Order: sequence, then structure tokens, then C-alpha cells
Amino acid sequence: MSSTFRAPGTSGTFFNPLRRALVASSFLFAGLACAAGYPERPLTLVAPYPAGGAADVLARLLARKLEEQLGQPVVVENKPGAGTAIGAAAVANAKPDGYTLLVSSNSTFTLNPALQAKLSYDPVKGFEPIGMVGSVALAVLAHPSVTASTVPQLVAAAKANPDKFLYGSFGNGTSSNFAGAMFNSATGLKMTHVPYKGSAPLMTDLIGGQIPLSFDTVVAAAPQLKTGKIKVLAVTTAKRSALLPDVPTVAESGYPGFDMTAWLALVAPRGLPADVKARLDKALATTMASTDTQDKMKAAGFEPGYRAIADWPGMVTADIARMKAIAERSQIKVD
Repeated sequence: MSSTFRAPGTSGTFFNPLRRALVASSFLFAGLACAAGYPERPLTLVAPYPAGGAADVLARLLARKLEEQLGQPVVVENKPGAGTAIGAAAVANAKPDGYTLLVSSNSTFTLNPALQAKLSYDPVKGFEPIGMVGSVALAVLAHPSVTASTVPQLVAAAKANPDKFLYGSFGNGTSSNFAGAMFNSATGLKMTHVPYKGSAPLMTDLIGGQIPLSFDTVVAAAPQLKTGKIKVLAVTTAKRSALLPDVPTVAESGYPGFDMTAWLALVAPRGLPADVKARLDKALATTMASTDTQDKMKAAGFEPGYRAIADWPGMVTADIARMKAIAERSQIKVD
């Protein structure tokens, strides 16, 4: 007996229930296969700083952990320069297929935009958030030849010899630059800013004595502090760093309310397919829930702080406005 029948009220249109069921199933399985198929090749995770800096350290840690969740290699690619703008633009302009990701800090997403009217990327519309990863404290660092060992001593020495003191940052418009400019504003100093193309070259010159002071992450500072190649006067965050619990904050050193923290997020180019976005969201959430991931981040100097970002445009826009206010108050400008 044929399973084909004429539907009542139709004019010669025939239906085959079995065939329709098979066709519907094929579309369903095709959709599932698409979701299950990603990723089918290695991913690139861009770190917009040279190798050795805090963003690079975090990128390599996350890459190893995300590989376990995604089942494909995650290759870290360093794209330094222009205060993270080169790496950020490369990702914002990449194909939104989930194979190119960016891990970076508020330097990229809110500090650069607060200082520059024109950027090579749109911090609000250019990215798809995968999630907030955590934060890292910045520190006031000095070469051992600097006699000051506390913030008050540094301020007194710099006021007595204003031409002797300058500070390095890991780039114009970065959290490091902001921390130094805020420090100048809070203390009444006018130390000259020397921007570098990342934390690694900045640290090299601080160790070598080419610059007397720098504002850098505790991640970059900790190994050098252990060997005595540099010294730390304070951290710029509201609370002390878990990695350097004996080091006071700038606020504790006589400047209440001082707080500059670098937060970090994992993003992709805007326009990810929904299934790919869901896969990445789950991979990062599982990665960050791991005790091993959290322990390794803490050991490196990061404060784990995962959360999904429901309203990226709202969050970024609000923080840009806050950073613009700080920039105007502290007279921070791109040199």
C-alpha cells in the first residue's frame, strides 16, 4: 500500500508523511552538526602586547585551558603597538566565525576611546563579548638606585629634583599611562611620561636603569622583585594585591580614593553565529569555573573574576564616560 495520500480539500497536492518527516529530520541534524562541528581547526587568540607582559601571560594560560574545552589548538599571536590598538583592530576586522579572539584590558575597550576621538576599531560595535575574565593590580615600581622606598619619600624626592624623575608606561592610553597620570595629579608632581610598546620592553629599561620609575602590573613585577632587580613602592588599586600583600596601596600612602585597576575580557569580532557564541560562552565559563585555572591566575598575580557580559555596549559606554572624566581631571593626554 502506498503511503502517499491526497489531503482533503487540496487540488491534486500530494503529501508523503514519511518523506516530510525525513526532510525535517535532515534539517534538524544539519543544524546540530553545524553547532557540533565548531571548531574544526585551530583558533587564534590575539594578545595586543609583546610576549612577556600581563596580557600575554593571561592569554597563554587561557589558551591552554580553552584548548581542553574546545578540542582544538588555541594559538596565541602577539600583535603589539599603538596602546593595544593594532591587535584590537586586527580582531575587530577579522571574520566573525569564532576562530579569531582577543584577550585584552580596559586599555583597549575604554581608556583608548576616552583619549582618542578616532580609533582604528569601534570598542562598542566592533566586538562580541565572551566574558569578563578578571583584573590585575598595577604597581609603582622603581630602579634600586632610586633612594625612595615609599610614596611619600618619592614625592618629596621628585619635588626636590623635578628634572630627575620620569616614569615609563606600557603604552599611550593604557591603564599604565592612566595610573601614572593619576599619580601625578594626586601628588602634584609633573613627572614626564615615557610610553613603551608593551610591558616587556618597559621592564627591560627599568631593570637596566634607563628609566627610574614605571607603572606596571604586579604580574610583570613579581619575578623581578624576587631577584631584587627592581623595587615596589605601592599598588594603585583600592585594595592590596594578594600577590604582594605587604605592599601598601597609594591610597594608604596618603592619597585616599586613589584607585586604578586593569580589568580583562575575552572578546570576538561582532557578528558571531549564535551556535558559535554559545560554544565559546560555555568553554570560557567552564574554564573559569575550574579551581586549577583560578589557582594559576592567582599565582600569576591576577584576580579571577568571571562573569558573562549581557550589555557590552552599555558597560563600555559607561566606562568610557568615567575614564574621560578621569582624563580631564588628571590632564591625561596621548603624547
